[in-house]
Amino acid sequence: MKFPKVYSLEEIAIIIGCEYVGDTNFPVTGMNEIHVVGSGDIVFVDHPKYYDKALNSAATIILINKNVDCPEGKALLISEDPFRDFNKLTNYFKPFQFSNVSLATSATVGEGTIIQPNTFIGNHVVIGKNCLIHSNVSIYDHTVIGDNVIIHAGTVLGADAFYYKKRAEGFDQLLSGGRVVIQDNVGIGALCTIDKGVTGDTTIGEGTKIDNQVHVGHDTVIGKKCLIASQTGIAGCVIIEDEVTIWGQVGTTSGITIGAKAVIMGQTGVTKSVEGGKSYFGTPIEESREKLKQLANIKKIPEILKKIK
Repeated sequence: MKFPKVYSLEEIAIIIGCEYVGDTNFPVTGMNEIHVVGSGDIVFVDHPKYYDKALNSAATIILINKNVDCPEGKALLISEDPFRDFNKLTNYFKPFQFSNVSLATSATVGEGTIIQPNTFIGNHVVIGKNCLIHSNVSIYDHTVIGDNVIIHAGTVLGADAFYYKKRAEGFDQLLSGGRVVIQDNVGIGALCTIDKGVTGDTTIGEGTKIDNQVHVGHDTVIGKKCLIASQTGIAGCVIIEDEVTIWGQVGTTSGITIGAKAVIMGQTGVTKSVEGGKSYFGTPIEESREKLKQLANIKKIPEILKKIK
């Protein structure tokens, strides 16, 4: 998430009420999760296991719960609770905006786009030309939709990320300030759910087609011309490269990459990153030819046992 202007380190520290280490005027331009940070970004870390990763990341401002040695060219925000203060910043720069109309006045809808009844389009949504949005679709704030996109009934774009911190009193939600971006010529089936990024974008690439009842987690990036069949669940922070085919009832773990032109057969559990250009099957995932050979061999076990007896 980029801020509307450049803030100083001191200004950010005042917003969240914490101490800081570094030049008072050190520039702060945004905030992001560690996998998408860049220069000028704030990243938060609240566990010693991840201190080095955060301090050595591309982020130049680290929101941290311990006063550690500050790397050269960076700054620290010292917080008792970085998770809480990261939420404060999200709420400051991307607060929830109430809407009491089905089409927000700040939304933009392109020429030739058809919107069926009972659809909600939130604040600052951008929809391109010649789209067809069927009934009962909910499009949350800041979603961006390209040209020639079809979205079927009951789909939700932009719900919060499934991201929580366990505390003694229960689970504390990490607020989501990112977006959903749907590129040109995408088709999305009925009753799909695509969560917005925590601070960045959940992206569906040009020409990709998604069947009914598919879930896409926060900050996932799906490439161009992919096919994703029904009842598939894609976790957060997944990268699916171009022209990947995913058949029905597939599930993935988070933070993995599925290579270009891979084929994931139905009911596969994608438990790790896989190379492109190959077909995969099973849980845990393996190349489909190898997995099918294993299943064929398992069928021979009763016959082998008879021979042994």
